[in-house]
Amino acid sequence: MCGRVYIKSTLEGLFRAFSFAQREAGAEALANQFPRYNGAPTLFYPIIIRDVVRDPDVFGPTFVSARWGLVPGWMKQQRPGRPPINARREGISTNGMFKWAYANRRCLIPIDGFFEWKDIYSTGKNKQPYAIAMRSGEPFALAGIWETWRDPETDEDIRTFCVITCPPNDMMATIHDRMPVILHPEDYARWLSPEPDPYDLMTPFPAELMTMWPIDRKVGSPKNDSADILDPVD
Repeated sequence: MCGRVYIKSTLEGLFRAFSFAQREAGAEALANQFPRYNGAPTLFYPIIIRDVVRDPDVFGPTFVSARWGLVPGWMKQQRPGRPPINARREGISTNGMFKWAYANRRCLIPIDGFFEWKDIYSTGKNKQPYAIAMRSGEPFALAGIWETWRDPETDEDIRTFCVITCPPNDMMATIHDRMPVILHPEDYARWLSPEPDPYDLMTPFPAELMTMWPIDRKVGSPKNDSADILDPVD
């Protein structure tokens, strides 16, 4: 799964790294929230979608603001509990929760890295967290899907998203049985295109292009959101 990310770039730095995308005002308003070293679900993130329907002057890839945790637009009210933060690639085109967003509303989720936990003693009580990033140190994009849901209590439209996961590559397999789908830059345009089922893009990212290192267990609390979260430990 993928349940925690980090963005050590400023928002302006992220915009520069993905300069092919335009900016919506809602995304620019997130500037004071980044860098974010311990990003959890329910928070708002800058994601890239194909276009912004409500603004006829904006076309093509666009940075927008969205909340992590997918709530389908057809849902009359949000279900109790946490909305799904991940969608498995297996069956995504037929799963009623995800299929419409997958066919019509795919997105890029720019980040600098993510966290995963390894169960050291197979008891679930003593897990070692790891930070995972590109070996180059550059920002990269996860594959996601998004929806717009209208809150019946406030009548507010809320854009939401989740991260697609796939089986692990060789590196990730040493700590977990899933990993987020990471897209190559040359595949961004196709992922955002109207193509209904680009299933072949949802493959494990090459392990040799990635790196990971153990970090302190304080990352377990989203309240700990400082740069030293990323410091390696023995």
